[in-house]
Amino acid sequence: MTGKPSPETLAVQAMHRIDAGTGAVIPPIHPASTYARGADNALIGAVDYRRPEGPTEQHVAEVLAALEGASDARLFSSGMAAGAAVVESIPAGGHVVAQTRMYYGAKALMERAAAKGRIALTLVEPGDTAELKEAVAARHTDLVWIETPANPAWDVVDIAASAEIAHAAGATLAVDGTCAPPCTTRALDLGADIVMHSATKYLNGHSDVLAGVLATRDTGDRWAEICEVHNKTGAIPGAFESWLLMRGLRTLFVRFERQSANAMAVAEAMTGHPAVSAVLYPGLTTHPGHAIAARQMTGGFGGMLSLRLKGGFDGARKLAAGTKLFIQATSLGGVESLIEHRAPVEGPQTTTPGDLVRLSCGIEPADEMIADLKGVLDRL
Repeated sequence: MTGKPSPETLAVQAMHRIDAGTGAVIPPIHPASTYARGADNALIGAVDYRRPEGPTEQHVAEVLAALEGASDARLFSSGMAAGAAVVESIPAGGHVVAQTRMYYGAKALMERAAAKGRIALTLVEPGDTAELKEAVAARHTDLVWIETPANPAWDVVDIAASAEIAHAAGATLAVDGTCAPPCTTRALDLGADIVMHSATKYLNGHSDVLAGVLATRDTGDRWAEICEVHNKTGAIPGAFESWLLMRGLRTLFVRFERQSANAMAVAEAMTGHPAVSAVLYPGLTTHPGHAIAARQMTGGFGGMLSLRLKGGFDGARKLAAGTKLFIQATSLGGVESLIEHRAPVEGPQTTTPGDLVRLSCGIEPADEMIADLKGVLDRL
């Protein structure tokens, strides 16, 4: 082989890390919490304590940094822990601009910080660059937080345009890329300063790990602050969870390709169904954000889509409860297909329409997914 290996190869081979002691092609797990020193008190290896990161976590972070084209990356115990570290890095009273529609947990975290006076928060419509520019310019802004595609309506946000607006005001742009992992979108290449993932989802892909990741373009003051929060709070995944995440990353590209193809087939099949009022999927040319998504998501549009039902709240409940292949459960990005009536899950403060059902397409045959959905929809 000549030249630099592709991101696919880096992921599949875990950066070609061969165990020096055994020659094993699978990276080992290092569960130790502490590491020995020699007679001169010098460390035998590079680590003295597993917080903030042990060897297994460091290896996974290195792979993720390579996939993102990042200067550095850190693993966290969950996507929410990663997002909380970014919020904690904001100076007291600092202004944050985020989206009205985004993952409800991240939005709730920021609203809680704002209610306590920890930050000032302005919410704007996702994808409305004019409103974003106005909000950022209204006062000194420390952080712009966007999510694209935005869960659960899958609004598409222009990362490059958002970066230009944020940087013109001296703000940091952070992107929640959970539903657009680096096999399809490299947010840092598009101008983002920090990219966050709930690694529980596509990066792991097997619904058996809780983890998060932050990756950065530059290792400046903001990143130093985040690393300090990471260390002081100890919000790191266990060694076994990190190893499982590395296991999942090795198949990220092939899983995401299959899931994207399945979601496209489902979206096309659901379009025009008499029980469905709208199909929300950025891969459809009729989606208002399709052109931007096609520019940003070069490896597929992902396995996530939502249906809005003419039967309203009751119709959405019946669809989510009636499928056989699609399992009624929270989360996304796993190899198994999931379905969820989203508004009741988010609770009484939700802004998600009651008629919306969220689908996470796995890697099962697409025709079986379509038959499963139509079998319920045809009865509604």
